[in-house]
Amino acid sequence: MAQHYLEFEKPIADLEAKIEELQALSETTGSFEAEIDALRKKANKLRRDAYANLDPWKKTQVARHPQRPHLFDYLDGLITDFVELKGDRQFGDDQAIVGGLGRFRGRPVVVMGHEKGHDTSSRLTHNFGMARPEGYRKAVRLMDLAERFNLPVLTFVDTAGAYPGLGAEERGQAEAIARSTERGLTLGTPMIATITGEGGSGGAIALAAANRVLMLEHSIYSVISPEGAASILWRDGSRAKDAAAAMKITAPDLVELKIVDRIIPEPEGGAHSDREAAIQGVGDVIEAELEALEGLSADELRAQRSDRFYAIGRLS
Repeated sequence: MAQHYLEFEKPIADLEAKIEELQALSETTGSFEAEIDALRKKANKLRRDAYANLDPWKKTQVARHPQRPHLFDYLDGLITDFVELKGDRQFGDDQAIVGGLGRFRGRPVVVMGHEKGHDTSSRLTHNFGMARPEGYRKAVRLMDLAERFNLPVLTFVDTAGAYPGLGAEERGQAEAIARSTERGLTLGTPMIATITGEGGSGGAIALAAANRVLMLEHSIYSVISPEGAASILWRDGSRAKDAAAAMKITAPDLVELKIVDRIIPEPEGGAHSDREAAIQGVGDVIEAELEALEGLSADELRAQRSDRFYAIGRLS
């Protein structure tokens, strides 16, 4: 897959294009190793400086990066013996949410999350990660299964929000999201949610009503997209950058507000720059959090989870 550069990465893209040109010339006219090394060091410094000072709008762009690891990448990198379980037993199967049984570093788990897709065909198949009611009802079915067999639940959140189409509304979108959120809060086994890209609105929290909510360094988590907030507040979607800054949607802000529990560092240049390192970093943190929850009873897990969520937004 060709490297995708974000708007603020244009200087880096220009340098790396020059590196490619020199590498091609080296094959025909002689060695340019010294020049290539100098340009590569300069590109790395530009990337390091750029990612050290990302504002909320730039973080939003990084969170939406098309080459960022998605659910299937985390399943391939962290889950063995995965068996997908499909359908909500009421209407059909929604591939915006994929889930099933597997083993996480030897532990049997139930795992599920949003899948956005990586090309035109897969994005259409998975509806860009925007779930319909049957997706959330499938999530409830999987959480019921986890409790029946006393299995931890791991969720990976990456969605712009629930699908807002007419059919979804006719089939009870709001009720399905509420039921999935409620099931997370009442689950008697450990549940860990990781926001890997976008955490958009109720579509995200339906899979994130967990004992521990983790968030990658350059992910976002919000009640509405910056574009949507700008359209409502100022009737001007082009002011999304202003909305992103005002909404406190980045990981440090959300940890301070006690909405997110822990930030997972990303490789230099974002998770898309070194997907394998990013995925294993997520796995290490999930493993540590699971170990911390292992000794709690079902009632203690429910109490911890409800206390955590009821405290959000309280002034004291």
